[in-house]
Order: sequence, then C-alpha cells, then structure tokens
Amino acid sequence: MADVRTVLVPDGLDGERVDAAVSRLFGLSRTRAADLAVAGQVVVDGRPVPKSERLVAGSMLEVALPQAETVPRVSPRGEPVPGMRIVYDDHDIVVVDKPAGVAAHPSVGWDGPDVVGGLAAAGFRISTSGAPERQGIVSRLDAGTSGLMVVAKSEVAYSRLKQAFRGRSVDKTYHTLVQGLPDPVVGTVEAPIGRHPGHDYKFAVRKSGKHSVTHYEVIEAFRHASLLAIHLETGRTHQIRVHMAALRHPCVGDPLYGADPGLAARVGLDRQWLHAVGLGFEHPTTGQYVHFESPYPEDLQHALDVVAAS
Repeated sequence: MADVRTVLVPDGLDGERVDAAVSRLFGLSRTRAADLAVAGQVVVDGRPVPKSERLVAGSMLEVALPQAETVPRVSPRGEPVPGMRIVYDDHDIVVVDKPAGVAAHPSVGWDGPDVVGGLAAAGFRISTSGAPERQGIVSRLDAGTSGLMVVAKSEVAYSRLKQAFRGRSVDKTYHTLVQGLPDPVVGTVEAPIGRHPGHDYKFAVRKSGKHSVTHYEVIEAFRHASLLAIHLETGRTHQIRVHMAALRHPCVGDPLYGADPGLAARVGLDRQWLHAVGLGFEHPTTGQYVHFESPYPEDLQHALDVVAAS
C-alpha cells in the first residue's frame, strides 16, 4: 500500500527536473525518485509525468511512496517564535514581521523555528489547499532575511494572493546594505537566475536560469558600504543577494555570495543585511490597497550605525 504525499511545488524548485525535485522534497535517492516517475507514481496537476520534466512553481505534486520507503512528514510543530510580530490580522490574511533565523515553513533539513508553526502556536487557523507544512504561504523570505510576509488564512485569499504574486502586482520593497558604491546609483539588474552548478543551496546568474529583474536605488553612501532600496519585479530565490553579487557589491554579511567576512565581524553581523521593509497589495477580498512597513531590527540598525560612523 502506498502513502500518497501531496505538496505544492515551492518557488525554489521552479524549473527543477522531476527526479531531482522529488529526491530533495522526500529524502529519496535521485535514482529511486526517477524509478517512481517511470512507474507512473509521480503526478503533477493530475497527470503522470516523466522523470525529466521540468516543474513549475505552484503546481500540485503527488508522489506515491511505498510504505517501506515512507519518510517522516514535515509538519508545523506549533512552537512559538520569539520576536515574530503580528502587523495585521483579519478573516482572510495575517501579515507578520519575521525575525532572522526563522524559515517561512518547515522543510526537510530545517530544524529551526518557522512562521507556519509560530502562527499555529499563537492560535491562528489557516484553511487553505496544499501541503499542511506550507499552509497559507504565498511568498517566502529566506531564513536569514527579516521583514514582512503575508500569509493567507482562507482559500479565496490564498488563490488571489498567489495570482497577485505571479502577476507581479504586489509591491515588495527591501533595504539592503551592500559593500562599496554601485555605479550608477540608480539602476536595474536584469539577469536570469538558476541553481549554481556546484552548490545545492546557492544560486547564480546563468543563461539557462529564470528571467529576473531587480531595481535598486542608493539611499545613502558611506565610506565602505551603501544603503539601497530594492524593488523586485520577479521573486526568485536569493534574487537580491545574487544580483548584488553579480554587480560586485554583495550584501554585507553574506559570505555565501562573496561578502567580506571581516566587514561583517566589524559591524557585528552574522547574517546578510537584508530586510523586507515594505509590502503592498490589493486586499484579496475587499479589493482595497493595503500597505505595511517594518522598521529595521536591532542587529541591522546597529550594523548600519557602525558603518555610518566609520
């Protein structure tokens, strides 16, 4: 008897081969994942798919795992998340200010706190389709990135917000502190992003990658770094970090993408200086435009003060 697992394909696996994605999601070897696809045990949006097909984010992925190979389900632990602030809440949505070190949702390989579990512990009821561990998640922030996230509480809100993010009608504003001074001080990076060929959890500008557009503007320039406002047209995994590194101005505190660890140590940072400061969209049920803002957390403000004083 098989155990059928159903998940929505996460943004980070958009464009990934079926066998590779199933392997990552369910902890199987890639060979075993390929065998399941060949046997017709991998279904996407109601259709069995071959092992080499490329997945699209948001698609419904169903995998029939034989009982002997069943892996533990990743589910919200319902644990409080210290420092997570509720910015707004109504019948359909909840907007949170996520601290750094917190994932959007539980996943294989992550054993830290997450937004979904934090909301469950706080008594929020999320009733949307998709995998239980991703209930209500329409867009994510990296675990090391702080700031605003919206979570859908109802099915109608989930559907409409997913469409809004896909249609690029959501206003997403980030601030980041980067090394050096970009030239020009106002610009756009339009470069495709795909998985780094040599690293599982790293991305890079690649010709075969997904279309990605980042707009930036220098807010203030300092001796060793610059504070930028970032507006995203697309929402690829690590997009800001990859595009800033491509400009040779990596986010301060981001050694994965080439930042100077010495500078991070001097300003007291143990994560990238990147914060989702603004989030605006049409409310999924009222149609009214809503906008939310988040102040810098203490670690980022301290680092900025040190840079400004140097």
